[in-house]
Amino acid sequence: MRTAPTVLVVVNSPTSGPRRLRGWLAEEGLEVREQLASQGLPDDLGEFDGLVMLGGGLMPDEFDRAPWLRGERRLAVQAIDEDLPTLGICLGGQLLADVAGGQVCAKTGPKERGATLIHTTAEGSDDPVTGCLKDGTPMIENHQDMITELPPTAVLLASSQAIANQAFRIGSHVRGLQFHPEASAENLAGWDESALAADGYSRDDLVAAARGYDAVNTAAARQMVAGFAAEIRQAFEQRRARG
Repeated sequence: MRTAPTVLVVVNSPTSGPRRLRGWLAEEGLEVREQLASQGLPDDLGEFDGLVMLGGGLMPDEFDRAPWLRGERRLAVQAIDEDLPTLGICLGGQLLADVAGGQVCAKTGPKERGATLIHTTAEGSDDPVTGCLKDGTPMIENHQDMITELPPTAVLLASSQAIANQAFRIGSHVRGLQFHPEASAENLAGWDESALAADGYSRDDLVAAARGYDAVNTAAARQMVAGFAAEIRQAFEQRRARG
C-alpha cells in the first residue's frame, strides 16, 4: 500500500521539464513520478492521486509528431471524469481544453513573451490554486498556440491583457493554465535568442524584466503549488478511507 500521495508529471519535451515544480511538490510531501511521454505513459491513473501535464511546443492532437498524445489524452479524459487534482500547463492546459470540447488554434492571436501580468476573475480569486494571483501577478509566458474557446463546462479563472483564456477549471480539481508557474526568470535565459528577435523581442530585456518580478513571481507560484498539493493530499486520504 502506498504511504504517500503520488503525482504523475508528464514531460512532453525534454527541454520543458518540471523545473522548480519538482522540488516544490516534493516539499509538499508528494511522491513525484516524472515520465517522459515519448518513452511511454501509464495505461490509467489508478495509482496516482494527482496529474501534471507540461508543455512541449505541440498542438494537442499533433499525433504525427507526437504519437504519445493519444495516450496522454486518455489520461486527461480519465482525470476529468474522476475530478482528479490535475494541472495542465501550456500544452497540458490546451490538451485539457481540447478533450473537454474547447478549441485550440495554432499560432493564433497576439504573442506574449516573458513576465506577463495574470489577472483572476471573481471565480479565480476564490479558487484555492489561482486565488493568490487576484491582484495581478507576473507569470512566465511563451505563448504561441491559443485556447480560443473554453469547454462548455469550464470556469474561467484568469486572463491577461492579450489572452482571455489564461486559466480555467473543469469540475472542482482539474485546472488548465496557459502560463508557466514552473518557470523562473532564469529559465528565460535559455530561450532561443534569434527566434525571439524574429518576433520583435529582446531576450536580454525579457530576462531583465522577469528578474525584477522574480520575488513576487516565485512567492505566488509557490503558493499555487501548495494549493494544488493540498488537493492531492486530500484525494490520497479519501482513497485510503475508502480502502
